[in-house]
Amino acid sequence: MMSSDAANILQALTELKNIGPKSARRLLEAGIKSREQIEALGAVEVFNRLRQRYPASLTMLWALQGALLDLPYNQIPPEIKSALLDELNG
Repeated sequence: MMSSDAANILQALTELKNIGPKSARRLLEAGIKSREQIEALGAVEVFNRLRQRYPASLTMLWALQGALLDLPYNQIPPEIKSALLDELNG
């Protein structure tokens, strides 16, 4: 059984755009507990932390950025995707 703190964290994460229950669990397991933490670390760093634990496609990177921008992952503007890829491959 999960603690009420973990349940509250998962609930808050799933309220973000693009973040479902499975992604929320993976974020929590990677030590990510809030939108503010995703914002502070940046989508690329959070993506890299997830990728160390689980297979993760670029769709997850777009989803994380979309969570910050309150946009569906498939509506991230090309220039933002390009900047994220530059950072990822930097």
